Amino acid sequence: MRCHWRRSRYSPIRPIPLPFPLRRSVPHVCAGCGPSRTLEVALVLDTPRSPILLRLGGVLAGAALVLSAGCSAGADAQTSSDETAGNDVNVTITPADGSDEVRPDLPIVVAAEGGTITDVTVQRSSDDAEADAAGNGDPASVHAITGTLNEAKTEWTSDWTLPPGSDITVTANVENPDGEASEVVSSFATLPATEGQRLELKSNFPASGDEVGVGMPIIIDFDMPVQNKAQVEAAMTLRSEQPAVGAWNWFGDQRVVFRTEEYWEPNQEVVVDMRFAGVLAAEGVYGVKNYQLRFDVGRSQISRVDNNTHRMLVERDGQQIQDFPISNGDGSRPEFRTTSGVHLTMERHRDYVMDSATIGIPEDSPGAYKLTVAYAVRFSNSGEFAHTSEGNTSLGIDNVSHGCTNMSLEDSRWFYENTLIGDPYIVTGTTRELEVDNGWGYWQRSWEDWLANSETGEADPTDDDAAPGSSQTAA
Repeated sequence: MRCHWRRSRYSPIRPIPLPFPLRRSVPHVCAGCGPSRTLEVALVLDTPRSPILLRLGGVLAGAALVLSAGCSAGADAQTSSDETAGNDVNVTITPADGSDEVRPDLPIVVAAEGGTITDVTVQRSSDDAEADAAGNGDPASVHAITGTLNEAKTEWTSDWTLPPGSDITVTANVENPDGEASEVVSSFATLPATEGQRLELKSNFPASGDEVGVGMPIIIDFDMPVQNKAQVEAAMTLRSEQPAVGAWNWFGDQRVVFRTEEYWEPNQEVVVDMRFAGVLAAEGVYGVKNYQLRFDVGRSQISRVDNNTHRMLVERDGQQIQDFPISNGDGSRPEFRTTSGVHLTMERHRDYVMDSATIGIPEDSPGAYKLTVAYAVRFSNSGEFAHTSEGNTSLGIDNVSHGCTNMSLEDSRWFYENTLIGDPYIVTGTTRELEVDNGWGYWQRSWEDWLANSETGEADPTDDDAAPGSSQTAA
């Protein structure tokens, strides 16, 4: 999934008229040119901002920069007298040199007329780069300002939005048809994000370094509401070692979730790049940081809990490895029914306090309880865990719990020790269905509905090797 600028949205900047001639024809004699030849030379403006040729700033901001590549003292002495010595290359860089408070959600565009672009590099001030490195420890690649060159090599456009409040320098290298090279440098500053209107990452699941199950979604929570959801979706790219297809869904204005069409292939690494810096998330609200998330998908383990047979079957890498007797919710109250559907294991606790007040049954009310259980593995946010139930004589026989999956001490210890977050935990046979937003019930939504609920409406492949990431790309 790429975030490329749609070139049709932007009008090219044309050269502006100047109050004085930018070029002047002067008589010149040099080896290879012969006598009485006329040479086009560029006017050198010695300004504090750009004191050398081709580094035009100050009063020339926004003007096309003319690269004169004709005969000079440094020209190739082997050029024959009947060969065109070179043609001017007109280079336009947007934003204009010297611009201040540039909107960070607008692209950098370098355009060349009469020649081709050979390379474009974009650098931020050293202070900005150091702040990124100190801020979240993510690799430099996620902070780099990269771009894509068109097939004709005449236009380069930045891939991503720009960091707010940054001093940015663009260096463009071009060649004329004779292969003679020139360089143009332009600098500008982006608009800073306003305090109180700075979108940042609040939390994410999984965390970098985690090993997860094959059903694991990617859950991103923001610290403030997002209105321009499609722009935020487009700022995130995923790469996995085994190809997959997925899409983002929003749950409210502050949570976005990525889920694949099918479970992840096991035993692979997944990388998520989140380039939020400069994204216009809402009116006046800009993202201020980029992030990278790396996690590993472990072995495939799927648990299937049958409410009618009172058994849990555990499959690993396609082979059944466990068959546990269990006891689910007795259904005497709606909240005591175990939910059916595709759950995911969410967290593990060696010991956990079960308190009915957390599901709306206060202390001293009929059906109230508060007890500590061992080896608890959560599979919803409505109080459902697989855990030890010592003394329960109905395991494998009847459903007598308050909605949890009761297990023996030995079986629950095994399940606790062998579970990763994101392992599918599938319950069948009850009359209470898991809601899509209850815990991580995201697999309850069909792929068609999931895709339809994406702001972009498009599936995102995770094997996109051609995603933006180099300073120049040409077909």
